[in-house]
Amino acid sequence: MRVVIAEDSVLLREGLVRLLEEQDCEVLAVVGDGDGLLKAVDEHRPDVCVVDVRMPPTFTDEGLRAALVIRQRSPEIGVLVLSQYVEERYASELIGNNPGGVGYLLKDRVADVDQFIDGLRRVAAGGAALDPEVISQLLVRSRRADPLAALSPREQDVLRAMAEGRSNAGIAQALVVGEGSVEKHISNIFAKLGLAPTDGEHRRVRAVLKFLES
Repeated sequence: MRVVIAEDSVLLREGLVRLLEEQDCEVLAVVGDGDGLLKAVDEHRPDVCVVDVRMPPTFTDEGLRAALVIRQRSPEIGVLVLSQYVEERYASELIGNNPGGVGYLLKDRVADVDQFIDGLRRVAAGGAALDPEVISQLLVRSRRADPLAALSPREQDVLRAMAEGRSNAGIAQALVVGEGSVEKHISNIFAKLGLAPTDGEHRRVRAVLKFLES
C-alpha cells in the first residue's frame, strides 16, 4: 500500500510511520495539517490516506474537511480517519451515501496492529472499516432521527393512508383488510410513537404530523 499520513501529533505520527513500514507499506508523505494533506495527495496519488480529524490551526475538523475534499475529488483514493472519540456528525458526513473506500476508527484501535492494518487494507481496496463504537452510535442516531423506524411495513401503510385523510373504513377498503385489523394497526402505531390514550382524537393528528416530519 502507498500511504499518506496526516497527523499533527509527532509521537503518533512517527509511530504510524514505523508501524506501516514494518507492514511493508510505502509511506509517501507525512503532513501535519489539512492543506498539507491535500497537496500531498495531489502530488503522490496514494492508495489510502490516514487522517486525524482535528489538526491545526483550530484543532476542530480540519482533517475531516480535507478528507471530504479527497472523497469528492478522488473517490478512488481510500480515506481512513482517526478520532479520539466518536463524533456522529463527522462519521455521517464522511460516509455520506458512499460507504466504499472509507474508514473511521478510534485512535485506541491503532494499538491493535492487525486490526488497524486489516482495516487500512480494506479501505485501500475500496471497502469500509468502521469502528464498532461508530456503528453502534450511528444506529442509535438513526433510530432517534426516524420515529417511524419502529413501525412495521403494514403499519406504515396504515399511517400513510391516515395522512391521506382516510377514515378507518377507507383505510380498510384501500388495503383490503378488515376494519378490526386497521384498528389494531392504529393502536400499535400510537403505542410505538409514544402517543398516550389521554391524547384522545388528537393522537391521530399527531401521528400524521410525525409521518410528515419523517
